[in-house]
Amino acid sequence: DEIPTVVGIFSAFGLVFSVSLFAWICCQRKSSKSNKTPPYKFVHVLKGVDIYPENLNSKKKFGADDKSEAKNKSAMPKNSLHLDLEKRDLNGNFPKTIPKIQSSPDLENLSPKHFAERKKDSVSPDSLKSITSLSSEDKQDKLGTLFFSLEYNFEKKAFVVNIKEARGLPAMDEQSMTSDPYIKMTILPEKKHKVKTRVLRKTLDPAFDETFTFYGIPYSQIQDLTLHFMILSFDRFSRDDVIGEVLIPLTGIELSEGRLLMDREIIKRNVRKSSGRGELLISLCYQSTTNTLTVVVLKARHLPKSDVSGLSDPYVKVNLYHAKKRISKKKTHVKKCTPNAVFNELFVFDIPCEGLDDISIEFLVLDSDRGSRNEVIGRLTLGSSAEGTGGEHWKEICEYPRRQIAKWHMLCDG
Repeated sequence: DEIPTVVGIFSAFGLVFSVSLFAWICCQRKSSKSNKTPPYKFVHVLKGVDIYPENLNSKKKFGADDKSEAKNKSAMPKNSLHLDLEKRDLNGNFPKTIPKIQSSPDLENLSPKHFAERKKDSVSPDSLKSITSLSSEDKQDKLGTLFFSLEYNFEKKAFVVNIKEARGLPAMDEQSMTSDPYIKMTILPEKKHKVKTRVLRKTLDPAFDETFTFYGIPYSQIQDLTLHFMILSFDRFSRDDVIGEVLIPLTGIELSEGRLLMDREIIKRNVRKSSGRGELLISLCYQSTTNTLTVVVLKARHLPKSDVSGLSDPYVKVNLYHAKKRISKKKTHVKKCTPNAVFNELFVFDIPCEGLDDISIEFLVLDSDRGSRNEVIGRLTLGSSAEGTGGEHWKEICEYPRRQIAKWHMLCDG
């Protein structure tokens, strides 16, 4: 009789201890959850839907679930930039707040006329000089107008950019006489923040109405930043067409009194970039016995900057053409942050015909960019019909087979 009594007492004590331990663990988890903050650097608001940055998992996330949020929380350091999620509603969205605006109408109800009236108060003297200094050619070739707003949230130390719309864009598709525009925005000079809008199909007056919120930017640093807007037209079958760009230095722009409504004329993309695309050192050798062509991509030098700030991350794409049809392609490794890249990579191509008369090689120097499509820095074509050094180099390898011949070539616009 004593043994069952002792077992019952120990079982009761064990049950009480287990319940107490479980309750303590739950309390600890609840308190730790309230202290942790998510690692998002910015929030993209598109018509009430929160879109998180692509660079978290290289995929867009629409309303990330609890499991993925928990993984991201544990992976990020404690001092990372954060967004307060406790102020969400039941659907996971943030409650709308009425921002402090200098003028009485709300941003949603503003027409382009209101933007024009507001421009006098919102544009700094320096930016007005940059607009009036446009050449007569740029004024004749009008590329449209970009409307946007800037705001700084002192409570959350967040810089807010709303891309409202663009009007009067040129038609990049000659058949349909329309465009598929979207906008890429970069905060210079560090290029840490790169975002882009969605593509709007078949329109010359796209209304994006997309808000990008950047956290962890002190107000004292706003004056040192520059906004770079790149307006492009999506092309499914080739590289996207560049419509133009807008560059906004934030020096002299005051955001302490509330939201600032602005509009800027879209100008041609940095004309100075086309003046010098850099040079590429290529070595070629034609083996007539095996009917192969050996291509060595040696070096690149004096490559231009990928945009207004920073250095490029170049790599070279090599395409072999037979009678204007691409039959083979290769590419080098990416060289990080350098205008003078050393590749030293060898490729061997089998030639499908006797001789090199119908053969040509295209070299594309590109800037690697994880956040968007890679941009072409410069182009080089070698072949019997090529002009300049490209044609001379090709003639030499045809006259002297089995000899490795290297030459520097100037890159042209992509």
